[in-house]
Amino acid sequence: MTASEQTTGHHPTEQEILGEIAGMLAAVLDDYGLDEAEVTMEARFTEDLELESIDLVTLAGLLQERWGARINFAEFIADMELDEIIGLTVGRLVDYVADRLQTAGRN
Repeated sequence: MTASEQTTGHHPTEQEILGEIAGMLAAVLDDYGLDEAEVTMEARFTEDLELESIDLVTLAGLLQERWGARINFAEFIADMELDEIIGLTVGRLVDYVADRLQTAGRN
């Protein structure tokens, strides 16, 4: 939680989280010249954004850098089947982040 979130009790909205994740993805995709890819809630990481598994590792690091240990990408995908991981959407990640930030705010 950022200092302003701690003092105001504000939790980012799904749109704010989507915007931050889109920025992270733009940085990752820039390495491939794909930074123009449209990041929407429905965008799939592998099929639409063409991310490789190493890119997901990079994204996981960026998520943890931004929101701390409460956003654990490895934990998030640990119980998923391979086809779920392949079909993973940005929206599902946004929902996970929003849920974890709200849960952390109640503790």
